[in-house]
Amino acid sequence: MPRISEFFGIVVTMYYNDHAPPHFHARYAEHEAQLEIDSLEVLHGSLPPPQLALVQAWAELYHGELFANWERARRGVPLRGIPGLESR
Repeated sequence: MPRISEFFGIVVTMYYNDHAPPHFHARYAEHEAQLEIDSLEVLHGSLPPPQLALVQAWAELYHGELFANWERARRGVPLRGIPGLESR
């Protein structure tokens, strides 16, 4: 499970050969959620509201990079790191 970003205690990962729709995983403490890349809706799991808002804001900024990583994962090539919110 490659880690593609980390910010404010939130770890964002993406799995190789994961199921559609294109999505990523976000973990904060004992909480974990899968968010669809296009809609940013939570597919499974949950995050506390403040952390969910941070993840969604981050994903809006890096939508293209997230989708490019999804495509890389489908091809089995290394994923690229994405800056966190702290670096903006």
